[in-house]
Amino acid sequence: MSERHTPGSGEAPARTGVVRPYGDMTGDGMVQVSFTLPVRHDKRAEGAALQLAAKMGLAPALLVHAKAMGPDHTFFVVYGSVTHLVELDKVEVVERDFPLLPAKDVNATIKRTLRRPLVVVGACIGTDAHTVGIDAILNIKGFAGEKGLEYYSEITVVNLGAQVLVPELVEEARAHRADAVLVSQVVTQRDAHIANTTQMSAAFREAYPAGRVPLLIAGGPRFEEGSAGALGVDRVFGKGTTPGEVASYLVHALCGPADRAPARQPRPERKSA
Repeated sequence: MSERHTPGSGEAPARTGVVRPYGDMTGDGMVQVSFTLPVRHDKRAEGAALQLAAKMGLAPALLVHAKAMGPDHTFFVVYGSVTHLVELDKVEVVERDFPLLPAKDVNATIKRTLRRPLVVVGACIGTDAHTVGIDAILNIKGFAGEKGLEYYSEITVVNLGAQVLVPELVEEARAHRADAVLVSQVVTQRDAHIANTTQMSAAFREAYPAGRVPLLIAGGPRFEEGSAGALGVDRVFGKGTTPGEVASYLVHALCGPADRAPARQPRPERKSA
């Protein structure tokens, strides 16, 4: 008889080796998935859902819920044990490579190294009208209990809002002499976020001399954090990113040791008469 194990019982979670999903007992592989099929709700539709679940690797699969979504679509919830395993040693993720700094340290570092405010221009580009992401990072109200970049005394924020055309973003970045440009993309139909971001990065590299391009940052819930190189940007932030993470990265990239000069040079100190 299998020994029942409950999460949080004091046993450290696995960091290496092979794992399976946890449902009722350790290693039982139980998962629950939901999906919609473009068919009306009947016995054949339920059979199609179970067949799809089997092809997804659930064996056996149990249909626990089915509900018509209009005349031609059905929503399903399927429960079953997956046959697949995950090798943790082979999982590749983008780890944070910079320290998280409190606001006072961010401000102090900018003031000490740049000797002027760090300028950030942000926008939702293309036809994307969703400002929730960019506002969560830039607006003083912030996100997840953290103040946004507007709160930082040594960061000047220019929030252009939604549906900003790429040429307009480039023009505003040049006008404000931006050190960093943040773009947010929520709409992902037909990979619009990919097309918009690559267009944006290409436009900046065409408009600026080599080595003078502002730090380009893309963010949104459907971006893969390891896709920065393919998109032509310096950093990609995914869902759940907080303002403190972005502020810490800005300091790391623009104020710390780096092989790129800031987009703006420190202002010369005024000589006394």
